[in-house]
Amino acid sequence: MTPAHSPDSPDSPDSANSSYLQVLDAFVTAIGGQPRTGQQEMAAAVAETFNNGGQLLVQAGTGTGKSLGYLAPAFVWAHETQQRVVVATATLALQTQLAGKDIPAALDAVEKVLGVRLKAAVVKGRSNYACLYKVRAWENGEQDALLSAVDLAEVIRTAGGDAASVLGAEVLALREWAEKQAEMNALGERDAAPKHSLKAWNQVSVPSRECVGVTKCPFGEECFTERSRAIARKADVVVTNHTMLAIDAIQDSKTLPEYAAIVVDEAHDLVDRVTGAADAELSPQQVERAIRQITAFTTNNELIDNLTQVASLFNRALDITNPGRVTPDAQHIIESLLLLTGVFKQAESEVQPGRDQFSDTELLTRNTVAVACADIYQVAERMAQFAERDVVWVSDRPTFGKQLVVAPLDVSELVQEKIFADTAVVLTSATLKVGGQFEPLAKRLGFVTATRSDDSEAGRVFGAQSDTCSWQGLDVGSPFDYPHQGICYFAQHLPSPGRDGIGDEVLSEIAELLWAAGGRTLGLFASQRNAESAAEYCRHKLPDFPLLCQGEAQLSELTRQFMVKPKTSLFGTLSLWQGLDMPGETCRLVIIDKIPFPRPDDPLMQARQQAVNAAGGNGFMQVYATQAGLLLAQGMGRLIRTPNDRGVVAFLDPRIVTARYGSFLRASLPPFWVTNELENTIAALRRLAEND
Repeated sequence: MTPAHSPDSPDSPDSANSSYLQVLDAFVTAIGGQPRTGQQEMAAAVAETFNNGGQLLVQAGTGTGKSLGYLAPAFVWAHETQQRVVVATATLALQTQLAGKDIPAALDAVEKVLGVRLKAAVVKGRSNYACLYKVRAWENGEQDALLSAVDLAEVIRTAGGDAASVLGAEVLALREWAEKQAEMNALGERDAAPKHSLKAWNQVSVPSRECVGVTKCPFGEECFTERSRAIARKADVVVTNHTMLAIDAIQDSKTLPEYAAIVVDEAHDLVDRVTGAADAELSPQQVERAIRQITAFTTNNELIDNLTQVASLFNRALDITNPGRVTPDAQHIIESLLLLTGVFKQAESEVQPGRDQFSDTELLTRNTVAVACADIYQVAERMAQFAERDVVWVSDRPTFGKQLVVAPLDVSELVQEKIFADTAVVLTSATLKVGGQFEPLAKRLGFVTATRSDDSEAGRVFGAQSDTCSWQGLDVGSPFDYPHQGICYFAQHLPSPGRDGIGDEVLSEIAELLWAAGGRTLGLFASQRNAESAAEYCRHKLPDFPLLCQGEAQLSELTRQFMVKPKTSLFGTLSLWQGLDMPGETCRLVIIDKIPFPRPDDPLMQARQQAVNAAGGNGFMQVYATQAGLLLAQGMGRLIRTPNDRGVVAFLDPRIVTARYGSFLRASLPPFWVTNELENTIAALRRLAEND
C-alpha cells in the first residue's frame, strides 16, 4: 500500500497528529465524560496506521469507547487527505446505532475543532430500501381509501383481523409511505417505514439479484438504493456492515464507493460473516418452486419435462446420501448437479424478458423467475466443480429435510485480496486475543505469523512484517477494575458434560446460583434443549423467580422484559452470547453451562480442522478451541458493562480447568477474581442481592 503521506514527507499532515486528539477531547467533553488512556492510545495507533499503511488489530475492552477511538482519527484523516474511510460493523443494528448516535456526535466535535462540517453516509443492502418499481408495478388503486393505509393497518391489527387482511393493509401502508418518501427525496429505508411484518416488506422491496438494473428500470432515476449510494460517494466516512463488505468483495459490481482506509468493528465476527456471505444452499423445495414459476411463463413442454426429470434425479441423489461432507467421488451427486446446471440455464433463457414485450408487472415477475433459475444453476455448477477452497455437504433439518450446502474452506484469501488490498486496515473489538494472543485471529484473516515485538510493554503489542503484509496487535485494556468488579467461578467439582443433555447436578447448581443472585441471571447455554431443561427445573424449584426462555417470544421482547422487570432471569443459546448490553442490576450472574465448541459433526469445521492438521498444525486448537475462546470471552463480557457493575460469571463445565486446552481458554477471559469454591460464590451473590 502507498500511504497518502509518509512520516518523512514534506506535506505530512502534522496538524492531524494533534487534531484527532482535539476532536476526541471535544467529544468526550460534550458528553460529560473523562479522558481515557486506552481510548487515546487506540486513537494514536489508528492515526499512525492511516498515515503509514499496514494492518492494525486493536483489542479495546468494554468501557474503552472504541468507536470514538477510531472515529476521531478517521474523520481527521479523511479531511486532511481528501480520501474516504469505510467503517464496517457486524450487524445492521450495530450499524444503525453507530450512524444514529456516535457519528453525529463525532461530526459535531470535528466541526468544533476544524471548523468544517464533514459528511457521513450509510450503505445497506438493496433489500433494506423500498423498490419503486415493485411498488408501482403492483399498485391496485386502494390508496384512495378514506383512512390512510397506515391507519387502516393499525385498525385491522387492533381489531384482531385475520393475517391476510393485516398483511394487505400493511402492504398498502408501505406503498403509501414509499410514494411520500419519493416526493420528499428521502431514502425509503426500512427503519423509517410504518409498522410492518417481513412478509409485507418483501412485497415492496427486492434483493440485489432480482433488481432489473438502474438502466432498465423505468424509475431508475428515483431509485432509493441508487440515491443512498450517490450520497455515499460524496461522503468522507461511509458506514456499512460485514456482510456488505463480503458481498462487495464477491460480486463483480461494486456497491461501496472507493476507499483508502477501512475500520472493521466487532472484528472477531468478520470471518464468520464473510463465510456466511460466501456460502450457498440448494434444496429440492427450491428446485420445485422454481419449476412451478417457470411453468407459468413457457409453453415449452419438453423443457418442463426435462426440468421435472432432473429434479427427480436430484431428489433421489440426496435421498441415498447420508448427511455430512460430500467428496468428489460421489458421482450420483455430481451428475445431478451438472444436469441441473444445463436445464436451468436453458430455463433462464426461456423466461428472460425483453423490455418491450411485457407489462411492468410481468417484466418484474419474469425477471424474478430468471434470477431464481440463475441462482440454481450457478450454485449447482459451483458445487459440481468441488473447488479446492470449497466444502460441500448434505445437511438434514428435522422440518426441512435434506439439502446441499457449499461454503469456502478458508476466507483469508478473499479478505486479503478483495477487502483489505491496497488499504490501511484497522480491526477492533473487545475480544480479539484468544489464548492471550492475537495470532489465532490473525491467521484466520490471512496475516503472516506474528512474533512478539521488542515493545517495552511486553504482552501488549505484537506484530509481524513481510514484503506483502505488515500488521501489529495492540491491547489497550479496559478502564474497568475487573478483579474487584467480577468473580469468575469455575465449578471444577461438577461432572464433564455428556451427550445426554444437562445433568441433575448441574441443574441443581444452576438453581442454587440463581436463588443466591435473587434472579437477575443470564443463562448462556450450548443448546436449546439445555436452556429449556434448565428453565423448567428452575421454574419448578424457584416458582417466585420470573424466568424467560428463548423461543417463548421474540428475542427483542424477551430482552426488553429482562431489562425492565426486577429479579427476572433469561435463559438462551448462542444469539444471547454477543451484543446484549445489560448494565446495572439487570444482570448480576452469568451462567455458562458448557464450553461452546462448534458441533463436532459440522462438516465445515471438520474440513478446516483437517486442513490445519494436513499443513502440520493443531486443527483442534486452531479451529475448535479458537472459536470457543472467542465465544467465551464474548459471553463473559455480558456481565460488566459499566464501572459500577458487580457480579459473577459461573462456568459449569469443569474442562475449562481440568482439560489440557483449559489454560488456553482461560487466557482468553477478562482478569476477574477467580474461585473454585461454591460457598464463596454463593456468599458473594447473596451480598450483592441484599444491596440491590
